[in-house]
Amino acid sequence: MKATILYASMTGNDEEIANILISDFNQSGVATELKEIDEADVKDFDASDICIIVTYTYDDGDIPEEALDLYDDLDHYDLSNKIFGVCGSGDTCYGDFCMAVDKFEKRLLTTGAQKGADSVKIELYPEEEDKEKLMQFVQSIVNSAQTMLDKLQHN
Repeated sequence: MKATILYASMTGNDEEIANILISDFNQSGVATELKEIDEADVKDFDASDICIIVTYTYDDGDIPEEALDLYDDLDHYDLSNKIFGVCGSGDTCYGDFCMAVDKFEKRLLTTGAQKGADSVKIELYPEEEDKEKLMQFVQSIVNSAQTMLDKLQHN
């Protein structure tokens, strides 16, 4: 099983989230590939069973500039037979807390991929309780991916 994690990070918070996810996936026996979102392409998900996006929210609920190409490319892309998850950081002092996470989740649902876990939204830098949420996020995604792979093998 393989997971590809694409992340956008302005302050380092989302890069830390991505690194936590890598550790959790590796502990679950899942090979991982990590790329910054502005160096990534939607085709990076092709060789993976699990597609993860980690993003911050810019300004008043916007997708970060460096993530817009990927977001647009997902609109016409087929990720059937893939499991996805989205997480990211934000600041609750803004009205639209982690809105980019919600936007990416909605966009990924249009690709045919299955949501493997509820999205995780983290206030600024991941604390201990956030690390626990991320571990549960990974476990849910791995279980969903294993179920999907088992079904595909039996068909």
